[in-house]
Amino acid sequence: MKPFVHVRPDSAADAIDAVAADPDAVFLAGGTNLVDHLKLGVATPGTLVDLRGLTSTAVEDLPDGGLRIGAGVRNSDLAGDPRVRRDYPGLAMALLAGASGQLRNQATTGGNLLQRTRCAYFQDVTTPCNKRVPGQGCAARDGWTRYHAILGAAQDAAGLRHCVATHPSDMAVPMVAFDAVVQLAGPDGDRAVPLGEFHRLPGDDPSRDTVLRQGELVTAVDLPPLPVAARSTYRKVRDRASYAFALVSVAAAVAVEDGTITDARVAFGGVAHRPWRATRAEEVLRGAPATEDTYRAAADAELADATPLDTEVGGNAFKVPLLRGTLTTTLRRLAEERP
Repeated sequence: MKPFVHVRPDSAADAIDAVAADPDAVFLAGGTNLVDHLKLGVATPGTLVDLRGLTSTAVEDLPDGGLRIGAGVRNSDLAGDPRVRRDYPGLAMALLAGASGQLRNQATTGGNLLQRTRCAYFQDVTTPCNKRVPGQGCAARDGWTRYHAILGAAQDAAGLRHCVATHPSDMAVPMVAFDAVVQLAGPDGDRAVPLGEFHRLPGDDPSRDTVLRQGELVTAVDLPPLPVAARSTYRKVRDRASYAFALVSVAAAVAVEDGTITDARVAFGGVAHRPWRATRAEEVLRGAPATEDTYRAAADAELADATPLDTEVGGNAFKVPLLRGTLTTTLRRLAEERP
């Protein structure tokens, strides 16, 4: 591990100033992801700026009826909050599907959004990786791709994909579906970014996961009042029953009146570089009959541009039918539930 300086500022403003002034400095929150990368040599910052006690650990009611979740709120506390369980049950389910109880007691809301991919090649510094070292290449393209992307990893003019890694968060998937907004503070002031625009697709610079600027700090995540979210769920398909990342996951919320879908929110995890808002599927669902044919048509619309990878080591084409079936089953069960 590269030696580093650990500092504990007196305020969030001081922490922002410290990171903004030093391109080799990073924020440290719960550390459940960063500490692993320090040990692996993936992350090599010169300074860790400790945020403990500097960011909000409260879940607060907003005047419009929504919730403001402080960046320092632990995943376990958020999952157990009665307002989240009542008004956004899919979010509580996603949080409980992530990691282990011990990690949920340490991981924070802000850190969860900022965790980096668990791609085996990204975490192995002996292999080429465009996300770790831009321009180095991507070992995953011809390697083991069981956990890799089928959506959003566009090819360049030469037919290459610069990165096929997936975002690992469970929590962020329903948050994207529920139109969450990330509150940021930085050296140039405060700004709010819709979560759907917060994470980047790889493009030709996979090293940048988000739109954060140097020194910007996540201070909170706002959930708007969303009646349909009270009828939501999260379904995660993985290789083992616990402590595993998603092969595919679905966050969904639907409202049905007289057999017609009046509103729908859908997002996927485990299939793209960022939590994937399934807008095409939502368009098919809204105003359509709540039937099996509708659910399948919604899945087909979203998966029309899927580009799985098949390699000699093992591909991920299985994710297309797996995600189609997972979405269809999830929507059917939601629609059948009593309001």
